Amino acid sequence: MNEPLVFFGTGPVAAKSLELLSKNFQIETVVTKPKPEHHKGDFPVLTVAEQLGLPVETVTNKKDLDNLVAKKTLSSKLGVLIDFGIIVSQQVIDYFPLGIVNSHFSLLPEWRGADPITFSILSGQERTGVSLMLLVEAMDEGPILATGMQEIAPGITTPELTQQLINLSDELLQTTLAGYASGEYKAIDQFLIAQQIPNYPSEPTYSRRLTKEDSILNFNKPAEQLEREIRAFIDWPKSRTAIGDKEVVITKAHVVDGEGEPGKIWKDGKQFGFYTTSGILAIDSLKPAGKQEMPAAAFLAGYQI
Repeated sequence: MNEPLVFFGTGPVAAKSLELLSKNFQIETVVTKPKPEHHKGDFPVLTVAEQLGLPVETVTNKKDLDNLVAKKTLSSKLGVLIDFGIIVSQQVIDYFPLGIVNSHFSLLPEWRGADPITFSILSGQERTGVSLMLLVEAMDEGPILATGMQEIAPGITTPELTQQLINLSDELLQTTLAGYASGEYKAIDQFLIAQQIPNYPSEPTYSRRLTKEDSILNFNKPAEQLEREIRAFIDWPKSRTAIGDKEVVITKAHVVDGEGEPGKIWKDGKQFGFYTTSGILAIDSLKPAGKQEMPAAAFLAGYQI
């Protein structure tokens, strides 16, 4: 595609996506959130845009974004939005003759909302994907330009799956945007796609933003669910519990058959874990407060359980 575009994005996923996008597309301007006053270190999209020598406009909220567009300084016909974190008004969408393409990391209408990657792991599903959607004011309800599917490998973590989806997203943008700009590709209603592709998600599901409360392991859940939480929450909010008086973060675990009182310690040689309502959550590695991550056997050797 020879036409320039405006990129909207803020977080780490946006930064990696921008870096890839810049290799194949002309980016007129990057629109992102400003670096918070007390933030230490790099701020993902600002850092990448500076490294690439791209013009940047910063906005803190929906009103700022409306005001930016009202100045009519942007000339691109198309916007691309990934991991932006600001609600976009219809005024901004309509400013671009071709609208704004949002790369959403799920097979819409599955996992609309703020955290689709984490919830695809939490649900235990076997595949997810990327949807290129034309942005509308309603949450993730716009028509679809293209989708790509990604298998969810057993044992995969959120960071690993995120990188796979970033790469898939870039491939879809490369193969779709030019055809859309030329009128070759038309957007299709999300529910029509579900009718055309076997085993495609047909009912809307919704993710949400995680909180610190999600980090507390609840042994009144099945071990299989807790093992998925550990993989899904590995970056944030993590998976925390206490062993005696020692606060720990569980970084890897597996499921073992067995029955016992939920929350009680299970030990077998150099292995240990917790009984749950269904099965045993056997710990592979963990990080005690103030210590480095260590294998479960090393923890047993140094801490009395």
